[in-house]
Amino acid sequence: MPLSRRALFALPLFAAFPAIAQADYPTKPIRIIVPFAPGGSGDITSRLIGKYIEDKTGQPFVVENKPGANGIVGALAVKTAPPDGYTLMLATTSTNAANIHMYKSPGYDPEKDFQVVGVIGSSGAFLVVPADSPYKTLADLLTYAKANPGKLNFGYFNASSQVPAEVLGTKAGVQWQGVAYKAIGNAWTDLYAGAIQFIFVDLTAGRGQVVAGKARALALTLPQRSPLYPDLPALSESFPDFTSTGFLAVAVPKATPLPVQEKLNALINEAISSPEIHKRLTDEFALNSRPLTLEQCAAQDREERAKWAEYVKIARIEPQ
Repeated sequence: MPLSRRALFALPLFAAFPAIAQADYPTKPIRIIVPFAPGGSGDITSRLIGKYIEDKTGQPFVVENKPGANGIVGALAVKTAPPDGYTLMLATTSTNAANIHMYKSPGYDPEKDFQVVGVIGSSGAFLVVPADSPYKTLADLLTYAKANPGKLNFGYFNASSQVPAEVLGTKAGVQWQGVAYKAIGNAWTDLYAGAIQFIFVDLTAGRGQVVAGKARALALTLPQRSPLYPDLPALSESFPDFTSTGFLAVAVPKATPLPVQEKLNALINEAISSPEIHKRLTDEFALNSRPLTLEQCAAQDREERAKWAEYVKIARIEPQ
């Protein structure tokens, strides 16, 4: 049946509605799903960036923690969310780089299902023991581990805490046991109780415990020493080419309209470039943070997957 003149006239108006909604984005609350428990680096930085976006747009920004299965639970929740820019994911080393190599069927493909719209920053991790630990140096820890195979336990709660421990064990020729935790807080509790002897924890989440004197850092996984911790050796000083760095980013479902992706990219870049937030990210959290275009975000995402494929291989972790 032919369309009436009135209907034909109305078509461009209806077609324009989605574009208008995208141009006005955001017009309602935004939520970001953090696929790990509160207290970790992703939770901390999501709230920091979210507060900036909330102040800038006037729309509430809600952080929702959905921990489980090394970030898979949260990633799946975002994968199935409407691709409209109102459900974001805190993309991490685990969700976007490591899980695809550590699990046979994680239920999502980070390349096909998500688009990174902003990178908050990248950094390394501390190797920490309790402040009252008998191990004062990395050499102390490894000497005991070599003399007592399987007697030391380390805790892990994501890929960035599991893989470096396994890589170190492989490179040092020692055996120790990994203990999985759902949340970083449980790992800290068991570390101080003596149930585990060490953990790898990213510099953002570990800084508070180290600065407070509760934990002692023995080394870090950056390619070289950090200006923030000049007396702390890098693992590469003992094991050349041993570095382990990860990232924190914001992603959306792949089908999210490009104008919304571009708006989010601009907001995130503004946030990490603002003097107060940039100072906290770099000086307090030791994150390498700089604005990236959507194309640069996608390229870094691919590079991280390739890098972590090699890490997992060296760690001799069999996909589950």
